[in-house]
Amino acid sequence: MSAHLLPHLLPHSLPYHPLQLSGLEPLSIGVDTLFVNIGERTNVTGSKKFARLILENQLDLAVAIARQQVENGAQIIDINMDEAMLDSKAAMVQFLNLIAGEPDIARVPVMIDSSKWDVIEAGLKCVQGKSIVNSISLKEGEDKFLKEARLCKQYGAAAVVMAFDEQGQADSYQRKIEICQRAYHLLRDKIDFAAADIIFDPNVFAIATGIEEHNNYAVDFINATRWIRANLPHAKVSGGISNVSFSFRGNDLARETIHTVFLYHAIKAGLNMGIVNAGMVGVYDSLDSELRLRVEDVVLNRSENPSLATERLIEIAQSLHGHQKENIVQTLAWRSLDTTKRIEHALVNGVTDFIIEDTEAARVEIESLNGKPIEVIEGPLMSGMNTVGDLFGEGKMFLPQVVKSARVMKQAVAHLVPFIEAEKLRSGTANQSKGKIVIATVKGDVHDIGKNIVTVVLQCNNFDVVNMGVMVPCADILARAKEEKADAIGLSGLITPSLEEMTVVAKEMQRDDYFRERKIPLLIGGATTSRVHTAVKIASFYDGPVTYVPDASRAVSVVQSLLGSGRDAYVEALNSDYERVRTLHANKAAQPMVSLESARNNRARPSFAGVNAPQRPKLIGRRVLNKINLAQLVPYLDWGPFFQTWDLAGQFPAILQDQVVGDAARKVYADGKAMLDKIVAQQWVSAHAVFAVQPANSVNDDIEFYQDENHKITPVLTWYGLRQQSERPLRDGLRLPNMCLSDFVAPKDSGITDYAGCFAVAVVGAEQKAAEFEAQNDDYSSIMLKTLADRLAEATAEYLHQQVRREFWAYAPEENLDGLGMIAEKYQGIRPAPGYPACPEHTIKKAMFDFLRADEIGLGITDSFATHPGSSVMGFYLAHPEARYFSVGKIQSDQVGDHAQRRDLPLALIERYMATIIS
Repeated sequence: MSAHLLPHLLPHSLPYHPLQLSGLEPLSIGVDTLFVNIGERTNVTGSKKFARLILENQLDLAVAIARQQVENGAQIIDINMDEAMLDSKAAMVQFLNLIAGEPDIARVPVMIDSSKWDVIEAGLKCVQGKSIVNSISLKEGEDKFLKEARLCKQYGAAAVVMAFDEQGQADSYQRKIEICQRAYHLLRDKIDFAAADIIFDPNVFAIATGIEEHNNYAVDFINATRWIRANLPHAKVSGGISNVSFSFRGNDLARETIHTVFLYHAIKAGLNMGIVNAGMVGVYDSLDSELRLRVEDVVLNRSENPSLATERLIEIAQSLHGHQKENIVQTLAWRSLDTTKRIEHALVNGVTDFIIEDTEAARVEIESLNGKPIEVIEGPLMSGMNTVGDLFGEGKMFLPQVVKSARVMKQAVAHLVPFIEAEKLRSGTANQSKGKIVIATVKGDVHDIGKNIVTVVLQCNNFDVVNMGVMVPCADILARAKEEKADAIGLSGLITPSLEEMTVVAKEMQRDDYFRERKIPLLIGGATTSRVHTAVKIASFYDGPVTYVPDASRAVSVVQSLLGSGRDAYVEALNSDYERVRTLHANKAAQPMVSLESARNNRARPSFAGVNAPQRPKLIGRRVLNKINLAQLVPYLDWGPFFQTWDLAGQFPAILQDQVVGDAARKVYADGKAMLDKIVAQQWVSAHAVFAVQPANSVNDDIEFYQDENHKITPVLTWYGLRQQSERPLRDGLRLPNMCLSDFVAPKDSGITDYAGCFAVAVVGAEQKAAEFEAQNDDYSSIMLKTLADRLAEATAEYLHQQVRREFWAYAPEENLDGLGMIAEKYQGIRPAPGYPACPEHTIKKAMFDFLRADEIGLGITDSFATHPGSSVMGFYLAHPEARYFSVGKIQSDQVGDHAQRRDLPLALIERYMATIIS
């Protein structure tokens, strides 16, 4: 008879302190935190590509892998340099120093992973924030264990404690809990190591190996996890998940299913985090039922005959090996269910075909029992949406599916509205929502896709949302909030000037007795916002709750907490958390900086001779391309950000086979391609572009554009650059340069005439078509259209850049890259855009706009330098072979003052424009 899972013990029954980690931003892993995925690709033992890049000293590309992990949603990155051909200590220090200078990577905590303590300690000495050490153990006795633990504590790091002692690794439930208990009490009693900083790894071993002793390995891990969470206060649990399926290496489908089943039960038992390839984890409820049954028999060791269970799993795994997963064919069997179940099915699956028919049937049924039309919403519709909300919260549904569910809900409600209004007239009653939220994109900003998604998700959960649209002034937002008697205000923004506008709103709410006395909550969201910025730069100006909402999936829980019975406790915890964030921010060890003069002396110095000599363009001046053939743009479309809009993390096309989000990704991709075909065939939008290539030279940090080669006194456009001022790390004994984009244009005093370009593209018409969808209660199609319009705008920029490289400037006439090659930026030259890391300041866009006369292609620009329509792009062209992207990062007051003087603008104005990057 096999062993089984232990009876359920509530992992959260003990007091539970969160594990507080940080990169540049804090990460709190508390009792309600979902499973934390630790990025594994910056590990030389686990990624051949990363190992090759480190060994070949291609560190920029290795850093790009770290960046990619963070962009794809890794909340912690595991860094391991244990390679026989490496100086592991030097490699660890060098790499950690490099990513410390990349704010988009350094914002997440680091797991310093090595089997050598000297490597770990070297990493601890240079890592910023609070990291995790992976790992320490009792394998060499208590003295060494406690010595290393004391050092972890001294350096302020959490520690992974392996279930490993002097006798070896723990391979049974009893050994796992004995070692973990012993280690826990040693850490707590001997050195007062913070319990919340202890992360146990009870060892994940391979199952289904054919060896009887291995049959219960997964069950032992799960049981040990539950025991640790129930008996060792505040301790966390982690594991190397892919080990469990090692015996099926080469059969990805079998491995994915094993990971999915194993994680499902381990997370229920209290597993907090794990190192796992997210592309090899599926959705438990979506697994093929026969395959899941056979995998579960093995993972849970629940068969009377374990050998037979393994054979049955091998049998089905072999039949699936090498085959693509087939789509499940939808049937109409659900139409035989009762009305309530049919409505739930339609909501969960986003099926609109029968919703009017079923809603009417529900109304008639309720009316026959003397009920009211509103009860259809309060009953079967809200019950169905609660199921959607539960599945979304559990990670079993994803954002595109939820938005489809909202479309079903809206169509059902639209059918009921006349009946409800008639009933209101008869009875004088009104429906009570959970609360009313006024939401708006702030003045100067035109981006609304994320805000619209949040609106839909909140409406799905019975909140009344007043969506004021884009470019809404502060006074209008506050006036509307008073008029609507709003319970909360939500602000959204994409560009960095929006952050300043959000602060303005917070200040005005503090000045106004209506908001200050009622402490109306203020919600902050959008791509440029962050928890740290909200705590430090916005919340401090308003006495009411100011809450950062990172994405649509968090919006409902945040609003429910702020408006529900537990508001006081939530606000108290929020204020306490933000106070810690402000303290951490104030006490954060500042990155070493250098003066502007020193940075300029350490500039990049590429050659402008020989093969690097500037290539005279075939066309000098401005050119307009109207109504570019949409079919020509499709091959240049980058689908990666399309999935990010829908909160689906992963690289395209691999995301389509991802076992966590793959099913949702395939469906939304199919919908996207179908709509793209309609956009192209029916010309729903039009794409336009304008660009100019001009003679140009650099003057210190600026790039001057001239009308022609012979008139270089008065520039027609000056691009005022920003230079890196952080102290750059050493590489091979040489300090990396403090770069500015002007470094890649020949200096004016060199006597060399160089060239540079600028451009603007716009996709026009999406807003009008999206409004048609919204009028039909079809938010899904509206959001889909706007998302595709954004992709087409980027595709237009990609297409135009290729034409410039090959034909108009023609510095690369023989270039022969396909769309994927261009998306991967395998071409010569760069296309930096204002607002992005290499040129983070937006105001140059107004001068570019005027120079290009971009209004002629249907483009507009706000006072905050956002271009509209939202599906538009502006940027520059640099052609030097060594030109590359980088992050300016923080700058100092000497550069701010110098910049204001060069531009002849008031210092206070420049400080406002650059507030987010001033050190």
